[in-house]
Amino acid sequence: MYVTWPCPLPDGTSGEEMALCFEQRRSRRLLVIPPLFDEANKFRHQLSEIMHRLDEGGVDCFLPDLPGCNESMAPLQAQTLAGWRQAVGAAAAHFGAAHVLAVRSGCWLVPDDMSAALYAPAKPAQVLRNMLRARVLAAKEAGHPETAEALLDDARSNGIVLAGWQLGAELVGELETAVYDPSPRHRVVEQAELGGRPLWLRAENDFDAAQAETLAAIVMAEMAER
Repeated sequence: MYVTWPCPLPDGTSGEEMALCFEQRRSRRLLVIPPLFDEANKFRHQLSEIMHRLDEGGVDCFLPDLPGCNESMAPLQAQTLAGWRQAVGAAAAHFGAAHVLAVRSGCWLVPDDMSAALYAPAKPAQVLRNMLRARVLAAKEAGHPETAEALLDDARSNGIVLAGWQLGAELVGELETAVYDPSPRHRVVEQAELGGRPLWLRAENDFDAAQAETLAAIVMAEMAER
């Protein structure tokens, strides 16, 4: 089911955001953080299937919309990694979740002091480069050549639209310079543990039942040990 939750905003106020929930008021409660940007669409179906399997395994799951993402009415261009981290912490507190499953770029937002399984963490600068490369290729095919260097130089001051996402200048700067290393407290789940081709490299949005089963089992095992 879908519920709303109070999410802190950059100006110090709060707004309502949506969350997908599988809840039966059980003691094991998990916050799920999806990838950001274009990979969010790649994992939409997969994450709902993972949550369904976790629910069957006795885990309450909560996948919150972050400001500017999915159904959120907050302007994406006003968002930052720091603001999203604050939102994740607030969501965990609101839903009473002591554990986190984060995917790809969503791993950047997990509080260091929370128990977490991080699936295939991405590097911020690499994600930015990949989106810039996609825009350059699309512009070339459309007959309007652009260069990644020129786009990035302008984006540092004015923001940019990449893969349909309006990124503000501050967020671009964070992606360009942020150094991400998982906390020793967190369990990193590599793609090799799941087997098969990763969803983010597939041409079309897809679902992989075997990978969903394996990742859900890993998460439940981690939660049982904490």
